[in-house]
Amino acid sequence: MDVTQEIQRNNLIYGASDYTAPNGLAASKSLNYADGPSITRPAHQECSIIPFTFKYQSEVGLFGAENYFAKIDLNIDNSIASACFEEPGWRCAEMTVELTQGDPYYENGVVDRDFSCVTQNTYECPNIIENRLPNVGRNAYVSVDLINKKTGNQFNDDWLDVRLYTQSREEHPYNRMWVKAKDFFYVGIHARNTRRLSFDVACVIGLEYAAYESIRDKRLIMRR
Repeated sequence: MDVTQEIQRNNLIYGASDYTAPNGLAASKSLNYADGPSITRPAHQECSIIPFTFKYQSEVGLFGAENYFAKIDLNIDNSIASACFEEPGWRCAEMTVELTQGDPYYENGVVDRDFSCVTQNTYECPNIIENRLPNVGRNAYVSVDLINKKTGNQFNDDWLDVRLYTQSREEHPYNRMWVKAKDFFYVGIHARNTRRLSFDVACVIGLEYAAYESIRDKRLIMRR
């Protein structure tokens, strides 16, 4: 179908330059500029270090796209982490570089990274791992938590839905999902009313990092 005449008519009415402000996309018939109006054309985001939080604050509805979709690609680097992840039987320790006055019965310790350590009697050399992910094997999963912070307006929040979607674009029934460390999933935000709705949503990735076998509720694992 030739749409040239329709495009020219719109340009005569609204001007040759497309008006891309979100509150004018519907009026100017420029919904093609709406960010991620469908799950087949989502906004694209990447995550390689956990934990990490994606924040979504905008509007959906009458004056723009009725849906917002984001595709999040995970390529988690297990050699670095922005927080300490405890392994079974071990707890995280906090080490400070500056010398401080601590317990009067203990002296400050010095870590010499160049020292050649050998096992002495029943004491073994320490293995200091700084902000690295635990070794859980190749079958590693990260947690994904979708949090609808809401706006405080009941009449607004009741008409707004937020959802997690699997890589096959199927709706996940829970607000938590376990995803492989090298995989992808979708976040969907939907307006269920014919008016403009504000939203404040957070997607927290990597609060937990675990092997498949240690995940208790297998229903939360993303289906393929």
